[in-house]
Amino acid sequence: MSTNTVTSTDSRKKAKVMSGTRTTGSLHIGHYFGWLSNCLKFQNEYDCYFGVMDWHGMTTAYKNAHDIKVWNRDIMAEIIAWGIDPEKSTVFIQSMIPEHIELFTIFANLTPMGWLERVNTWKDAVEEMKVNDTHNLGRFMYPVLQAADIAIYFGALVPVGADQTAHLELSREIIRRFNKLYKGQIPEPKAMLTETPAFPGLDGRKMSKSYGNSILLSEEEKTLKKKINGMVTDTNRVRREDVGNPEVCPVYSYHKLFSTDDDLKWVVSGCTTAAIGCGDCKARLCGNIEQMIKIPREKKKELLNNPKTLDSIIDAGCEKARKDARQNIQIIKDWMKI
Repeated sequence: MSTNTVTSTDSRKKAKVMSGTRTTGSLHIGHYFGWLSNCLKFQNEYDCYFGVMDWHGMTTAYKNAHDIKVWNRDIMAEIIAWGIDPEKSTVFIQSMIPEHIELFTIFANLTPMGWLERVNTWKDAVEEMKVNDTHNLGRFMYPVLQAADIAIYFGALVPVGADQTAHLELSREIIRRFNKLYKGQIPEPKAMLTETPAFPGLDGRKMSKSYGNSILLSEEEKTLKKKINGMVTDTNRVRREDVGNPEVCPVYSYHKLFSTDDDLKWVVSGCTTAAIGCGDCKARLCGNIEQMIKIPREKKKELLNNPKTLDSIIDAGCEKARKDARQNIQIIKDWMKI
């Protein structure tokens, strides 16, 4: 895992990491490899703030806003079930910390329009946003809210993939401008580069719930088997006796993440000699994924079935985040002399 170098063990412990996931529904395995697995490592080394970012989710889910509250609880139960420890990390729901919006308002007034207009994700997705009616001000200004999300906790380190460094650079520019205008000392967040694989969906496209090509982190065994059995394999394996090439097979790309070295050797040997069929290969993969997700899946169910316990965890995390955010917004206002 590649990260920015921090000078000492003490400074690593004191450095604040800010990271969150947008509220768009239940998490899938792409979220695990691209975000959650890194959070699990960071919580043992840094002072971490992990947020369920429902205001960001509102930019695309505003027509079904009533679903967001359910998704918030689902995601919070999920990350705790997978090992995020509320005793080690501060876990919170974005909308329950109003200082995020307060700092967003401050940042919005000092961010030039041109900075937002040049954001690639906005420019590249304009036509798609018009089609699905998400071409809105909230989505246009999300980088400003993202900067506020980081700055309200004085976050110094932000886990991102290499393809997201441009987004973080905009946050750095906004914070840099604030510091220059008001002689502030908000840390300019540095990227913690994560080796996030390009994780394909079941159909080869990017994994997304909207495409219906994802495997949920809490997928039930029955639906997991159905999804894996429906995956496309090497198109050259028309008949059982045809040899295949694992490197061009989407199923093998999943094996690389979920299977042992011995399993990988078994797949390569069996596929390239037609000693195993695609059904055999899929069954082994399905078993390995089920082995990985079954315990967290049951822990998540237990949390959701005990709402008082889950509420207590959420309330405690939000109270801690709110306390820190309230203290920091006052410091920020003092710098601004307002």
